[in-house]
Amino acid sequence: MAGPLDGIKVVELGVWVAGPAAGGIMADWGADVIKIEPPEGDPARVFQKMLGAEMPNNPVFELDNRSKSGVVLDLSSDEGAELARELIADADVFVTNLRTGALERLGLDYDAIAAANPRLIYAHITGYGREGTEANRPGFDIAAFWAYSGMASLLTPPGGDPPFQRGGMGDHATGLATAGAVSAALFERERSGRGQLVSTSLLRMGAYQIGFDLNIALMWGLTLETGLRETMRNPTANNYLCSDDKRLWIIGVDVERHWKPLTRAVGHPEWADDERWSDVRSRAMNSVELIAELDAIFITKTRAEWAEIFVAEPELFWAPVNTLDDLIADPQFAAAGGLVEVPDGAATSTMVSTPVDFSATPWAPRSSAPALGADTRAVLRQLGKSDAEIDEFVSSGAACEAAAED
Repeated sequence: MAGPLDGIKVVELGVWVAGPAAGGIMADWGADVIKIEPPEGDPARVFQKMLGAEMPNNPVFELDNRSKSGVVLDLSSDEGAELARELIADADVFVTNLRTGALERLGLDYDAIAAANPRLIYAHITGYGREGTEANRPGFDIAAFWAYSGMASLLTPPGGDPPFQRGGMGDHATGLATAGAVSAALFERERSGRGQLVSTSLLRMGAYQIGFDLNIALMWGLTLETGLRETMRNPTANNYLCSDDKRLWIIGVDVERHWKPLTRAVGHPEWADDERWSDVRSRAMNSVELIAELDAIFITKTRAEWAEIFVAEPELFWAPVNTLDDLIADPQFAAAGGLVEVPDGAATSTMVSTPVDFSATPWAPRSSAPALGADTRAVLRQLGKSDAEIDEFVSSGAACEAAAED
């Protein structure tokens, strides 16, 4: 179970989530990923204390950093920066989400690195792009992906406050896009022998995520309204509360195909001919009344009871509005490959799987995330450094070995 990127060497200089997510996906896919951290560690290591106080592990960090080797280098020192350049000199891929200015100061910008390794795929994730007045603007995903892109605005109900995104939403989407871009560039390299720079940004990913709306604005000059549940113009594509306080979502987007099965399921087949909502236009004009009628019906049964009723209507598309506990317990989630067992010493830990499978080259995680500095000596030995030389690097602070976490 080596994965499709088996044999590919990736050096990652990533912080927080987006860069490490890209490296983590490639590690899941079989790449040999060497994660460079500063002496104080990737700041994402603080999630353990921020979110879990005295919890024994760091689920957020583990998701994006499993199956990697970890090396600690002080890139502010000449020796540390030179060791990083040596690591990258024979790498297939370098992935980073540091800002361009910081990379230039470290001598790790694309022009400097590509000159020494013309076959290198240099993958750069930014907040706002590599060009323009905002190119060096700091941008966590809640800023560039969520707020700046227009996504938060589109999800704000009329007169309401913008909602908060969940952690890492934009980062993980951007990481997946980066892994795809790297794979495409590696494929092209097989034909040309040349490496190249591939880049994406949290802003670009946010705009692409709302491309449905954005392209309508670009081509028609219109902005689709942000609907409220009680006034959605298509009541057959809405969510409803059941008697057990669980919700279901009716997916009636093919409005004619899905309307009659819904009328039968809720016990009102005569609605199909009711002039108030017999066609799409009338249902939209009278949506408030229809939603109220459906609310009164759906609240009379549990979600499980409605699920049994819906079995008789295969053309009625619907889904449960799951909680995390619902999803974890759902056998279909496991069957879809949503969970993976990650080796963790003598046992394994169940974690979220990255969302792609390969039939001919299946992958499996190889290890949990490295402790800070855990692989520094082994990685430097791979560069041909002797133990005496490594001891000198550690003594000078250029490298750190097996640094203890607080």
